[in-house]
Amino acid sequence: MYGGGGGGGGFNAPSTASGRRRNQEDEEEEEEEAGEGRVLEAWERAYADDRSWEALQEDDSGLLRPIDTKTLVHAQYRRRLLLRSAATAAARIQKGLIRYLYIVIDLSRAASEMDYRPSRMAVVAKHAEAFIREFFDQNPLSHVGIVTIKDGICHRLTEIGGSPESQIKALMGKLECSGDSSLQNALELVHGYLDQVPSYGHKEILILYSALNTCDPGDIMETIEKCKKSKIRCSIIGLAAEIFICKHICEETGGSYTIALDESHFKELLLEHAPPSPAIAEYAAANLIKMGFPQRGAEDLISICSCHKKIKSGAEGYICPRCKVNVCELPTECRTCGLTLVSSPHLARSYHHLFPVQPFDEVSSIYPNKLGQKGGQKCYGCQQSFINPDSQSSLHVRCPKCNQHFCLDCDIYIHESLHNCPGCESQRSSSS
Repeated sequence: MYGGGGGGGGFNAPSTASGRRRNQEDEEEEEEEAGEGRVLEAWERAYADDRSWEALQEDDSGLLRPIDTKTLVHAQYRRRLLLRSAATAAARIQKGLIRYLYIVIDLSRAASEMDYRPSRMAVVAKHAEAFIREFFDQNPLSHVGIVTIKDGICHRLTEIGGSPESQIKALMGKLECSGDSSLQNALELVHGYLDQVPSYGHKEILILYSALNTCDPGDIMETIEKCKKSKIRCSIIGLAAEIFICKHICEETGGSYTIALDESHFKELLLEHAPPSPAIAEYAAANLIKMGFPQRGAEDLISICSCHKKIKSGAEGYICPRCKVNVCELPTECRTCGLTLVSSPHLARSYHHLFPVQPFDEVSSIYPNKLGQKGGQKCYGCQQSFINPDSQSSLHVRCPKCNQHFCLDCDIYIHESLHNCPGCESQRSSSS
């Protein structure tokens, strides 16, 4: 009886295996059909960006053309610009133009996770480099330092200074992940350095946090109170899930706490910290600052720079107008007499934060008959024509003051880099 049962089982085995294969094929077909209409996950979108052949569409003539994403990018940019301008126009806001910022980078074992491609550490380092360059471009009178968290201990990677190249070079040479993370140790270390900053400087901490916990040696609430009393603003960008203690730190110190969804979102959140943020009301005291404007030294002058203690010629540095000491770069603080040393272009580049360019008005493409107006057929900045091959007007913008028309690329360039309207400046120069 057992033999017959065994033989019967043997004859049924092939049909069972083929049935499994058919079921697997049916499941795969159902997954493919379901995948065509579903929304991609965050990790899938990163890989989908590389499939450039899918970013094609067929035009009326049957030719394949790339999908125009410039309009979408410009719409997102204008949304942020309008929100920023509305907040500024709502009240008279004082901004901190002289900022002392410490960037705290989490290099614990959590930074080696590969949910960001190729790893969290690589993504943070890549965009931290871009952020440092953008920060000094937006804040030429400010200073930056870098602190890393590794093995539960915090290390000051660089002293706070005004040179982006030295900061980036030091960061790229110390990218190793290990151990746990400690928020309290990071706040204690940075608090000790920022507590020595002059009263006119705005003290800030920006933490790029990868871990989901913190291993602290004491009571972190006391450390948070010390930072609050020292008027230090702490902001955190998380690469994992939201953590209560991070949110509490930002709420108590007046900073912002955000969570990155993917790499592009992380870049966007990070660059939002580049422009100077509004000063906290009780900390926004007006101060007069004594500054010096050093000149280049003579070529035949040999001196020792106060920064690196090296012998350099006068043409390689600047001479402090008060104590005649050689310094290598600007802006900085003279280590001998303590005078703040800047150059006139630094002050001029900081001016645009106080009087930003107004957002331009969008000119719809459904009014081609208005292109006969002055400046309406071509971009006033790059001279690119607004007329498409099908004799229709493309979307562009118009300055509300000078009524000159600009393309979408020039709109972003004027508000993000130039900070002056070419049309308004040309009218001002012609009238003078």
